[in-house]
Amino acid sequence: MCKECKGVPLDSCIFCAITKKESPATLEYEDEDIVAFWDVNPKAKVHILIVPKKHISSIIQLQEGDETLIGKMVMVAKKLAEKKGIADDGYRLCINAGKHSGQVVEHVHLHLMGGGPMGTMV
Repeated sequence: MCKECKGVPLDSCIFCAITKKESPATLEYEDEDIVAFWDVNPKAKVHILIVPKKHISSIIQLQEGDETLIGKMVMVAKKLAEKKGIADDGYRLCINAGKHSGQVVEHVHLHLMGGGPMGTMV
């Protein structure tokens, strides 16, 4: 069991496995709180996922105190956009929340997408 996942078996949370280096990923950033890696099913030329090491199943499940972590995720995304050369032309940040949003992995994560025109959102 993943003790941070509160009863969720580790093998059922791929992002917990990636943060613990028990599953492979192409890392772009890591610190004590966050890991960022390339999406295996990219929707843009640059598609990086920024993931907290703390297991939170959805942004819907955020607790008081998690705002610092979410803010840090946004700052990591900003720095990665600059590093990847997409900051000047623009990029998209997206957090899906729940089944109707298209959230696939039940571990909160921020999508950084860019590298070309993306069109409008819904």
